[in-house]
Amino acid sequence: MSAIGRLGSNLVFHTGRTLRFAIDKAWWQHLGKTLKYALYVAVHPIDGFWDLIHEKRGSMGAAHVIVAATILVEIMRLTLTSFQFVTINMEFFNAAIVLMRILLPLILWTVANWSLTTLMDGKGKMGHVYMAVAYSLLPYVIINAVMIVMSQFITYDEGAIYWILAGFAVFWTAILILAGMMMIHDYTLAKTVGSSFLTVVGMGVMVFIFVVFFSLVSDAVSYFVSIYREVLFRLL
Repeated sequence: MSAIGRLGSNLVFHTGRTLRFAIDKAWWQHLGKTLKYALYVAVHPIDGFWDLIHEKRGSMGAAHVIVAATILVEIMRLTLTSFQFVTINMEFFNAAIVLMRILLPLILWTVANWSLTTLMDGKGKMGHVYMAVAYSLLPYVIINAVMIVMSQFITYDEGAIYWILAGFAVFWTAILILAGMMMIHDYTLAKTVGSSFLTVVGMGVMVFIFVVFFSLVSDAVSYFVSIYREVLFRLL
């Protein structure tokens, strides 16, 4: 089974498990506990990510909730932030594009990182990589939610505060992702930075392969369609 297929199977399995236990009070309590733990991870990333995986203090359900919250906040950021800071033509706004802008890099990072670290003695599983990245998104969710409200009360001249917070949200999330990869794979900082760089390269290679593949498929379909039309033209 391919890496992407395996990731999809894992997500479907965990999502199905989540739905089966949706009416279980204990499950909801566990979900709340693991979501609350994300706050600890955000401010204590080294100990937090270690316990997240090795002490099983995280959950796939909480990871799914944080990813869903990230998508929702990003949509709200683009549609509700003051026009002084975000300019968007609502006539061409597409929530599906926002969805893919978040899910596609998440899936590519998960697959590429797991594939590369498997060859570099990494100890983390694919589900661990996904969970660590998902938990790392919490500061982005919280800070951007605050920024949406803040944008309604500050002027453009005071916008430096807005942009500093925006940059800090991205920086904090990136630091958490690095810490998460270091803990789940049991790497040194240098090896984590190197593997993360290779992961980004791997993501680019995967995108390139997909683009080439779909381009070839598109050309093949166009070729056979043209042959079919030519045959019909000559027969009729």
